[in-house]
Amino acid sequence: MNDSVYKSHGYEGRDEYLENLADDYGVDSMIINAIAEMLGPDEDFDGLLSDLEDFEYFGLLDDFRKKGEAVNGN
Repeated sequence: MNDSVYKSHGYEGRDEYLENLADDYGVDSMIINAIAEMLGPDEDFDGLLSDLEDFEYFGLLDDFRKKGEAVNGN
């Protein structure tokens, strides 16, 4: 996936997008990057988001929360 897709969503590139997701979910970016790498860039706006919502629902991200971070309604 090229950077134009990320730019059309308001990000400079994939790194900025994934960092933003990490901030949104209040988890270390290493976790988001690991999940994103397993799925591949073609799933960044579909499968990755779906998986993160499922992980959030089942509490699977709780151990990876940044201290003092709250979830942004996800």
